[in-house]
Amino acid sequence: MPASQFMRLALEEARLALGWSSPNPAVGAVVVRDGQVVGRGHTQPPGQSHAEVMALADAGDQAWGATVYVTLEPCGHQGRTPPCTRALSAAGVAEVVYAIEDPDPNVRGDGHRQLEEAGIRVTSGDGAEESSLLLEGYLKQRQTGLPFVIAKFATSLDGRIASASGDSRWISGPEAREWAHSVRATLDAIVLGSGTVLADNPQLTARPAGMTEGVHQPLRVVLDSTGHISSKASVLSRDTPSVVATTAASSPSWQQELRDAGAEVLLLPARNGHVDLEALLRALGERGCLTVLFEGGGKVLGSLFDAKLVDRVHAVVAPMIVGASYAPSPVMGYGAQRMAEALRLREVQVERLGADILVNGLV
Repeated sequence: MPASQFMRLALEEARLALGWSSPNPAVGAVVVRDGQVVGRGHTQPPGQSHAEVMALADAGDQAWGATVYVTLEPCGHQGRTPPCTRALSAAGVAEVVYAIEDPDPNVRGDGHRQLEEAGIRVTSGDGAEESSLLLEGYLKQRQTGLPFVIAKFATSLDGRIASASGDSRWISGPEAREWAHSVRATLDAIVLGSGTVLADNPQLTARPAGMTEGVHQPLRVVLDSTGHISSKASVLSRDTPSVVATTAASSPSWQQELRDAGAEVLLLPARNGHVDLEALLRALGERGCLTVLFEGGGKVLGSLFDAKLVDRVHAVVAPMIVGASYAPSPVMGYGAQRMAEALRLREVQVERLGADILVNGLV
């Protein structure tokens, strides 16, 4: 069922919570009375109010007898905050319309039941497709324990992510880079390999419009299996939390040097001589990360695809030809031995980002 007018407004609110609300879902709600929106709100950072409570507070006395549109089934259990079902009942709302059922075992159907027992009319399904897309990270993490994984790369028309010398700045244009920063601000973590840190020394922060003030910053994660990056690398700056995932193959003195620089060192098992990526994702899921972006390079993304850990691809294709048979490609690893084994995207969306093309699809 496509989203109604009021559910679309609730979805707009929900997008404002992406990144900020984790490990809670990014939820939006609006309160409607006599065909007019009288209150709106979205999930606040952990420990603060949920979307329904924010919208009810915004509506005040006008919530009595109103209809509440919310992008996820209201919770009915005591967590860091009281149950939203209790708040809705106390506010005297007449009806609740929610998009999708919450898969969390503490909620799943119980919120719906509690509302009906309180005498509130309840319907679901309005905007289900849009809400499922917006909450894809939350839904996967609650169902599997693993975060939703996005593989992102920028490539030339001939499939290169750098020149023969290793120079990679810039393949994508300014519009694509601005889009990438706006996406970063909605994520829980960004992962890249030590090779990219050594070659480019990136900050790995979200800087839409060149600004960081008031912008959600994802956790920065560097894969460094044997201990190569410097403690002075930009990605380890103290202004934003950083994690370096490594193995027992790195030296204890190097690990301590990174800790002294303010980074968290995460010691994980190795697979084929490198950090076990599934173990990394399990650790990120346990700390509440819902959506994780891998920015490469080619070896990291190749291992990720080989392990079948990718959920979505963001591929930016720039109208340029690099050439050189030994210039790096975006996805390496073992790959498919036959074309029939190649991974194909579904639900593909294509859009222009300046002169570049964004291909976005599920694996």
